[in-house]
Amino acid sequence: MAVLDDLSGFEFEDVIEDVFRNLGYENVRQADRTADEGRDVIMEEVVDGTRRAIIVECKHTGTVGRPVVQKLHSAIATFDFDGPKRGMVVTTGRFTNPAQEYAHRLQQNDDPHPIELLDGEDLREIADEIGLDLYNGRIEILCDETLRPYDPAADVDAPVEEAFRDIENIESADLPEPHSAVTFRPVVAVTADTNAVFETSVGVIHRVNERTRFVVHAERGQPQVVDEDVATLVTENLHATVDLDAEKFAEVFDDVEENRFGQTQTEYKEWAVERLQQHHTTTVTYTGDNNVTYNKTCEPNRSDISVQSIEPVYLPEVRHTTDLQEYTYPYEYYAAGPSRVTAEDGIHRCVHCDTSGVDEPYTYCPNCGAIACDSHSKTERLEQEPVCTGCAVTERFALKTKYFYDEQNLKAFREEYAAMPLHEKAMENKLLAGGSVVAALLAVIVLLVGGGII
Repeated sequence: MAVLDDLSGFEFEDVIEDVFRNLGYENVRQADRTADEGRDVIMEEVVDGTRRAIIVECKHTGTVGRPVVQKLHSAIATFDFDGPKRGMVVTTGRFTNPAQEYAHRLQQNDDPHPIELLDGEDLREIADEIGLDLYNGRIEILCDETLRPYDPAADVDAPVEEAFRDIENIESADLPEPHSAVTFRPVVAVTADTNAVFETSVGVIHRVNERTRFVVHAERGQPQVVDEDVATLVTENLHATVDLDAEKFAEVFDDVEENRFGQTQTEYKEWAVERLQQHHTTTVTYTGDNNVTYNKTCEPNRSDISVQSIEPVYLPEVRHTTDLQEYTYPYEYYAAGPSRVTAEDGIHRCVHCDTSGVDEPYTYCPNCGAIACDSHSKTERLEQEPVCTGCAVTERFALKTKYFYDEQNLKAFREEYAAMPLHEKAMENKLLAGGSVVAALLAVIVLLVGGGII
């Protein structure tokens, strides 16, 4: 078999491990190296509700004879597993007639440990099914599934309307239709087991037995682990994916973009193993038999880490932009049907300062379209409606700053103010007017006391 010839025997076994994982087998892992430095693959399957172990012998050779199959049959019988077991021999080459006859006889005799044979031709068929590049042993990612970019029970811009409900002085009916775009971003959900034991002359000093699951942005460049809330969004909705039909989604969104997976599944697996090696590496302090304190760096071997699954899917990143007069408000989130995780919220944010967040109060300014926090939102004196400090025209009356939509309103109030009686003018600054009244009362009291009246 001319393909895969550039791979070493161990590299070929790594590929076969990935192949069976993609075919849906469970707990796929490599056993410890045997004395002849071969590495078998061990995995499990569930048939009619019964879990069965499968022991796989990988042979990166031109021809596999009967002795290999017989040896595997003995290995299956002695393998410690509480349940039925079977075997499988996988080769890039072919099987001799005696090898095939031996495996066939096991099947015919209902042997408790039957053995299945997969040769180079079988590998070619499997490769086409799972996207395996036989010439370099890497498994391409074949994925056309995405999380839902919107809730089918609501309008696509419903999240924007919901966000604007928190903003005072604007109704959802008054909102213009936002520009809505979706980018389908590739991610992979990785599940891996790390089992490592570190021993010295005093015994076990450190142990790792942990299952890790994380989600990675899988576009071009170095993989990036997503935030925890985004990872939860992905893993909790992997069961509810839909076909990524760009034409269909273009009927709902103004713009549709689909990014591609940047690396092969094999490369993401290698990256995940390296990351987990670094994550679990630690320095342990222990006391030796001679009562001397030692520090030992405990780093798991690659063989201590077994990647159980790599699940590719597209994660919709939805971006709405709403234009309100002078301002544009972005609202961006990762979507999975009705669930979402906000990536950028330009609605719950004051345009005049750093105030942001859904817990702060905001008011819409109808004069310029600004969304402003309480510190930058005032009451227009003539109209008695909100106005922000960014667009308001100001002037002091009765020693207090007043806010107006424009020069025309300011001019109208000047005329109104000039015609006011003195006491009404004073009331334009109620704090000053109140203070003046108090001061006058105090003065009267002082005079009365001084005159001996009280």
